[in-house]
Amino acid sequence: MSTAGNLSAAQVKMGRRHLITPEGVDLQIELADVGARIGAFTIDLIIITLALIASAFALNSMSLYSQDMANTIFILIAFLLRSFYFTLFELGRRAATPGKMALKIRVAARGKARLSAASVFARNALREIGFFLPIGFLFGIGMGGVDGWMSLLASIWAGIFLLFPLFNKDRLRVGDLVAGTWVVRAPRPMLAADLITTDRPEHEATFSKFAFTPTQIDTYGIKELHVLEDVLRARDTEILKDVASRIRTKIGWVWEEGESDVAFLRAYYAALRGRLESKMLMGVRRKDKFDKR
Repeated sequence: MSTAGNLSAAQVKMGRRHLITPEGVDLQIELADVGARIGAFTIDLIIITLALIASAFALNSMSLYSQDMANTIFILIAFLLRSFYFTLFELGRRAATPGKMALKIRVAARGKARLSAASVFARNALREIGFFLPIGFLFGIGMGGVDGWMSLLASIWAGIFLLFPLFNKDRLRVGDLVAGTWVVRAPRPMLAADLITTDRPEHEATFSKFAFTPTQIDTYGIKELHVLEDVLRARDTEILKDVASRIRTKIGWVWEEGESDVAFLRAYYAALRGRLESKMLMGVRRKDKFDKR
């Protein structure tokens, strides 16, 4: 499969980056802006806070042996939420916390398709050091004498970590820099202009006719996508007709009067490539139709 050329300076400035998979698929991703990242983090903090409040109410309503035990359990819950909330969600298939999912952004490995567990652990360990510890220290001490100087140092420490994404072109926080990750928007399929053209109303109307289900799209993998791309480029009428017939039969697509084989294949190509690109960004690479992933 062909890949796109180098990104222009304007695209780089706008947050576009290359992400090349081992199969040679070029995912031209868009970095999440700082506002989206702050918004996602705020949502996650609200969720954590609400979970802590609910835990406090639940513990108060339970018949425990002592208040000390209730406090100990609450501290343990707070520790687990603070330490593992982000990590567990980002280790999932979506590589995103509820806040990130709400803002349609996710974590991705920088420059490659597979996001490793080590990278997720590393980026979130730095969040603990760079945000929660200095903020907790800052609000846990007084402001007079030596404590005042320590509070100032804690403020500077937290500020460096919090503002770091504003001072680098890839909007990386310190955890991303160390872990080799970045936060990106949901990928958009970057299709060859001579295969898929949607800038004219007639093409948009044609594409809107085809609504494939996830099951129909998942029938094929990367190998078949290569073949379909070659078929579309060759533009042999008989081959197009034969391939369209095979795909319709395989996915259970019902042909409608006036349905063009070329339009059908282009629409299916667009849907399949978009699906595969999204999966590869999550670290799932379906090689061919026999690969059950």
